[in-house]
Amino acid sequence: MDLLQTPVAARRLLVVDPCEQCERLLPELQASGWQVQSCELALAGELACDVGLVRLRRSHLQQPERLKQLISQSGTEWIAVLSAETLGLPEVGGFIGEWFFDYHTLPFDLERVSVALGRAFGMARLRGKVATGEIDRPHELLGSSRSISELRHLLARLAPVDAPVLILGESGSGRELVARTLHRLSPRAAGPLLAASCSALDERELFGDERGPGLIEQADGGTLLLGEVGELPHRAQARLLRTLQEGRVERAGLATPVNVRLIVTSRVDLESEVASGALREDFYYLLAALQVRTTPLRERRDDIASLAGYFTRRYAAEVGRRPRSFSDEAIRALADHDWPGNVRELATRVRRATVLSEQRQIEAADLGLVSGAGSAGPFGSLEDYVHRAERQALHDVLLRYAGNMTQAARVLGISRPTFYRLLHKHQMR
Repeated sequence: MDLLQTPVAARRLLVVDPCEQCERLLPELQASGWQVQSCELALAGELACDVGLVRLRRSHLQQPERLKQLISQSGTEWIAVLSAETLGLPEVGGFIGEWFFDYHTLPFDLERVSVALGRAFGMARLRGKVATGEIDRPHELLGSSRSISELRHLLARLAPVDAPVLILGESGSGRELVARTLHRLSPRAAGPLLAASCSALDERELFGDERGPGLIEQADGGTLLLGEVGELPHRAQARLLRTLQEGRVERAGLATPVNVRLIVTSRVDLESEVASGALREDFYYLLAALQVRTTPLRERRDDIASLAGYFTRRYAAEVGRRPRSFSDEAIRALADHDWPGNVRELATRVRRATVLSEQRQIEAADLGLVSGAGSAGPFGSLEDYVHRAERQALHDVLLRYAGNMTQAARVLGISRPTFYRLLHKHQMR
C-alpha cells in the first residue's frame, strides 16, 4: 500500500446543450457522485470537467468546428447522446468514431449511462488528463531529463547577459529553440529576433548598402541569430567583429549606431574551423566566451514521452483530429530508435503518424518505425540486465502514463515511494 495517499478528486461532469431528458437525468447523476454542470456549447469552453457529455444534434454535424475545438481543448473524454434519427445520418458514424469515447441513444438508461461515464472517466485517468491542473508547456525545452533541467538553469543565467552566445549541437537537437528561449528570457524580449543561415547570407543582406539597411540594423534593440556561423566568409567575419566591438554598422559611407545581441549556432567544432583557417581566431574568441551545448535525443530518452505527447496534440489540432495515444508496439519502437535526426525527426514522424493513423492509437508502422530494432547490445552481468530492465520499464510507463504517476506505479506493481526512488536512481526525474 502507498505511504503517500492521493486525495480522490471529485468527478466533474459537464453536460453540453442538454435536452429535457438530459436535464431530468442530472439529479440522479449527482446522487451517484458526479459534480454536474450544464451549459450551452458557446459557454462550455469556460468550464473545466473530467468527462463531457454532449446532446449531439444535426446542427453540430453541419457546423462541427466549435464542438471539435471544445473536445480538443478540454483534454478529456466525451460521450455523445443522440436520437435514433440522428444516429442514422450518414456522416454521424465517422464523426462519433473520431471525436467521442462512446455514444448513447435516447431514451436514457441511467445504468448504461453511468457505466459509460465511469469507463470514460477511467480512460481519462489512464491518459493522465483528470484534474491535473497543468497546462501543456510550449515545445521550448520540454522534458524532465537532467540535461534539459541543467540547460534551463544555464539559460536563465545567460539570458540577462548582453554578450554573444555560441550554441553547439547536432542538427535537429533544438539549437534554434535555445536561441529563441534566450531572447524570450532576456531584457530584449520586446525587440526583434531575426534569424538567418550563414550558408546563404551575403554581406549586403547582413550589413545593408545604399539601397537599405541589413539584418544588423533591422535587429536593433533585439537579437540577431546566425546559423552555422563557421560558414560566414572571412570578410564578413571581420566586419561583424568590428561592428560588435564598436557598436555601429558602416553602410554607404556612414556609420549608424546599433545595439544588437548576437547568438550563433554551429553543428561542428569551431576550434577545428579556427585550426583549418575557416574561422578567424579573434572572431572565435568573441563568440566562444559563453557557450551552450544541446544534447541529442538519443542521450535524453527520458524526454521522448513528453515530446511525443506534445507533438501528437499539436499536429492533431492542425489537422482537426483528436490527439492519438501510442500503442505498446509504438512505445517500444520510440524507445528503441536511435533518433539520428533528433527532435526534428521525432516531430516529423509523429506528424506523419497523426495524419496516417486510422485508429485511436498510433502504431509503430504509422511512425515509420519497427519495434525491437534497438541497437543496444547485451550486458555482461545479471545486475546489468536488471538495471536495464528497470530503466526500460520506467521509460515505457512514463511514455504511456505521463502525468499520472500513481497509475504508472500501479501498472508496475510497486508503491509510489518506490516508483519515485527508482526514478531518482535512474536519473529520470
